[in-house]
Amino acid sequence: MASSGNFCTLNPLTENDASMNKGTYSVGNTKYVSSGDDGFVANMRMTAKSYCEVRVDALSNYGGTIGFRSASNAQSSTWDSVTFQFGYNSGLIYHTKGSSDQGSSGDIGGTVSAGAIVMMAYDPATYKWWVGVNGTWRNSGDPAAGSGQVFTGSSSMFENMSDITWGGWKGGANGFTGSFNFGQDSTFGGQETAGGNADANGFGDFKYSVPTGFLATCSGNMVLSDDIDPAQTDSDYAGGKQFNAVLYTGNGGAQSVTGFGFKPDLVWVKRRNATQSHRLADSTRGAKTLYPDSDIDEDDMAISYTADGFDWGTGTGAANNANASGGTYVAWGWKANASTTASNTTGGTNSVTQANTKTGFSIITYTGFAGSSGSSTVGHGMSVAPEFIIHKSRTRSSGWWCQHTGLTNAGYFIDLSGTGGQSDLSSYGTMNAPSTSVFTINGVDGIGGESANYVAYAWANLDGMQKFGKYEGNGNADGPFIYTGFRPRFVFVKNIDASQHWVSHDSARETFNPMDTPIDLDEAYAEYTSSNRAIDFLSNGFKCRTSDGEINSAQTFIYGAWADVPFKYNNTF
Repeated sequence: MASSGNFCTLNPLTENDASMNKGTYSVGNTKYVSSGDDGFVANMRMTAKSYCEVRVDALSNYGGTIGFRSASNAQSSTWDSVTFQFGYNSGLIYHTKGSSDQGSSGDIGGTVSAGAIVMMAYDPATYKWWVGVNGTWRNSGDPAAGSGQVFTGSSSMFENMSDITWGGWKGGANGFTGSFNFGQDSTFGGQETAGGNADANGFGDFKYSVPTGFLATCSGNMVLSDDIDPAQTDSDYAGGKQFNAVLYTGNGGAQSVTGFGFKPDLVWVKRRNATQSHRLADSTRGAKTLYPDSDIDEDDMAISYTADGFDWGTGTGAANNANASGGTYVAWGWKANASTTASNTTGGTNSVTQANTKTGFSIITYTGFAGSSGSSTVGHGMSVAPEFIIHKSRTRSSGWWCQHTGLTNAGYFIDLSGTGGQSDLSSYGTMNAPSTSVFTINGVDGIGGESANYVAYAWANLDGMQKFGKYEGNGNADGPFIYTGFRPRFVFVKNIDASQHWVSHDSARETFNPMDTPIDLDEAYAEYTSSNRAIDFLSNGFKCRTSDGEINSAQTFIYGAWADVPFKYNNTF
């Protein structure tokens, strides 16, 4: 039988609000003792039908609540949850969204006393939630049949629907102690007789029978695409064969930079030990470079792409500037389609695409329309909707305007080459959210106007490979934990509410926590050491370790992350 891997536990790195008290965790982070106003979430997300059990060990006053939550806002003053009360008001269901209390959404009745075992089942595809106590489902529930649920949500029930997990909260002088079983122990630390019930994959040890179709929350049940799963492919897996970060020292002449493990089609280079502009080249445009910290148009660059990296030539000064003798450099590289492009006539504006359909990454070139207003669509070739798109004019000075799933809506952009917050640019042409075939451009110089030649780089979320989202900062040195579903190799963070830098970290340059030697993507200066930019890279995401406004003031931040090792395999790599 395949290994279940790691089972879900509660996550002590994330609390409801940094201004609140923290509960006490024990027994391998499966036992929780509440303290004052507090809240908690688990450390794995529910991407499939999930089942868990909670033993209510002790209660005081009104007790507390358990259920499911969106963990992205879990450490800010805005947080999302659907939970039911146990204790004095047993049975009341509460729904919160952002900073708004959605009120009681029903009453499933029945006292839940100390010693009771609560069963919960959640289906992320239908947003249905079932609750049972001591082997009997409330509301005549039948999770296997999809009926009798105690709550039905929607695709907009939370502000962020991408990271739903188990969790709960309680307030004031109320309290409870709970022992959680996500499949690791049906005795709840020796308090019960073992049940011995596994899920359909043979994973888990539960007190009661797991409903048909529902699974234990464990890494063994995580699903990765066969295209990038290390168990299914030797040449394309996430964390080493699709994206990588490589260090090298310049020699002032021709040089081969190797160690990527694949042929990169997009290469981003930054000198680490001196002020020098970033360089960005791709195999669609060939021997050309752009400067992400500058608005200037593209320039010639003596670069060619090899099976394990890229070669610098000696034909231009630009190449030498990215290979100066004694210069230390980092190069970030992404695989697209081995330099093979295709014509794309799907949108209103024709394009040339180099798409990696296995990971949801594409390099797109196109010619914009005349003028500075209007809209059109451009085919991207990925078959999935992009979550992050970088646009740049190749033939005109312009901003590096980015679309990102964490911005307010499709009309908002943010400039990679500047420090400003998000901007509403919809007055230059109506913008729609990207689809599985096209993205929208408007007349902004740098997005789609002025008849310029453009390049765009587009990425989609992919479990175990790359993740784009947002989080709310808490302005506390005990900053938010951001779940990615993998150990990161590279992370960028940008405050979208204020003028701050694009902060990036990678595990090629920074080999231990805290990561406190960032490179700012919007600036030419060298890498630097600063505790005010510190984050931890963890097996399933990253955690902010500062209250600084660059990454963790009480504002909204967007991020992008690429994988080192998928969370499914962190116990074997």
